[in-house]
Amino acid sequence: MTFEKSISGFVERSRFDNLSDRVVHEVKRRIIDSVGVALASVNSPPAKSARKFLGHYPGTSLLIGGGRASPDIASFYNTLLIRYLDFNDTYLSREPLHPSDMIGALLAVGSSRNISCRDLILSIAVGYEVGTRLCDAASLRSKGYDHTNYLEIATAAALSKLLCFDAEKTVNAISMALVPNVALRQSRVGRLSMWKAGAAANSSRNAAFAALATESGFTAPAEPISGKLAFRNIVCSDLDISSFRAMGRPKSILHTYIKKYPVEYHAQSAVDLSLAIRRRLKGEFPDSVVVETYEAGKSILADDQKWHPRNRETADHSLPFIVAATLLKGDFWLGTYGLAEKGSLEKLMKRVTVVEREDYTSVYAGTLPTRIVASHHGAEFAEELQVPKGHWKNPLTDEEVENKFMKLTGRRKLLDSLWNIEKRKVAEVVQSTEQN
Repeated sequence: MTFEKSISGFVERSRFDNLSDRVVHEVKRRIIDSVGVALASVNSPPAKSARKFLGHYPGTSLLIGGGRASPDIASFYNTLLIRYLDFNDTYLSREPLHPSDMIGALLAVGSSRNISCRDLILSIAVGYEVGTRLCDAASLRSKGYDHTNYLEIATAAALSKLLCFDAEKTVNAISMALVPNVALRQSRVGRLSMWKAGAAANSSRNAAFAALATESGFTAPAEPISGKLAFRNIVCSDLDISSFRAMGRPKSILHTYIKKYPVEYHAQSAVDLSLAIRRRLKGEFPDSVVVETYEAGKSILADDQKWHPRNRETADHSLPFIVAATLLKGDFWLGTYGLAEKGSLEKLMKRVTVVEREDYTSVYAGTLPTRIVASHHGAEFAEELQVPKGHWKNPLTDEEVENKFMKLTGRRKLLDSLWNIEKRKVAEVVQSTEQN
């Protein structure tokens, strides 16, 4: 069984009636979380930049927060909003992924058709299944390629379900999204840019274009993953097909994580640990701080440029910034990133050291152990967490998800409506996000 047959067969046979109540509920939580984060991003610099070119691509697809564009450009914009604040959900395995990035494309394409939210819910569950299993199959970042390649495949699969494609058309959509658009990891190295979010947005755009071209009969290479010069043989030779065996009812969404804080997931525990240290020090800043983490936490969040963050994109991937800011302010929320633009934390960040512990790396990503040791006036203060709040082993409650949404948007009526979308159309849901 090839990757293409495994994925396309799973997409074709998946049915809403086979989804468990837990999965349906979890999909709703991810829609709520994604819409909340997206609405909080509407006035962000990349969103403003994107709106300058939206007018060149008129169309029938609806934009989160209001407006219309062509389906592919609407997919780009909606995903950009969901992704920019680095506050949407996460999955960690051999490769990391932000699975809810795909929701932007599904809302865009679904809103241009008479598509029901039952179909939207099913498509999200299907896309999460494909995306997370790809992450289980092999690492891309270790090879210099971006995780958005997996997002591209998963989003094309989800859109194939949304548009009721058969197995052959599903493979074609995946192929047209993937083969011309392999993304490099350079998006996440050193001083980061708007493309940190734009890479996911572009993958959504590519998948939407591929799905619509497929629907119109445009053909693509038949073996985009397993072919002679395809993804597995050129990009990722160790892609493990065993991750795609026995694909039953979609359920992998239950093992993904919602973020409590607006920081990269490997820093979620660091915020809570820093808050605990600060309480013990009664608000005083320690003389020195050692953050003990696993390989991914150190290599992604503590390379050289992360010690000099001057924009939000770099700061939310900087362990020294996140720890220093939390210790200084006693909180971490969206406004905290103003400290990065001023460069006012760099002296305090010099007191922070980040080290990898091999015993922590050995248990990643089953658990995500992090320990912070602070020294102050000759005394040592240590705090440790194995699993951050929001992880599937320590999940946010529905009330906590609602509180996050309300803190981001203040829109109770919208929140209530998102809990009850089964009998609505996708277009109605996106229209309800328009600013009052």
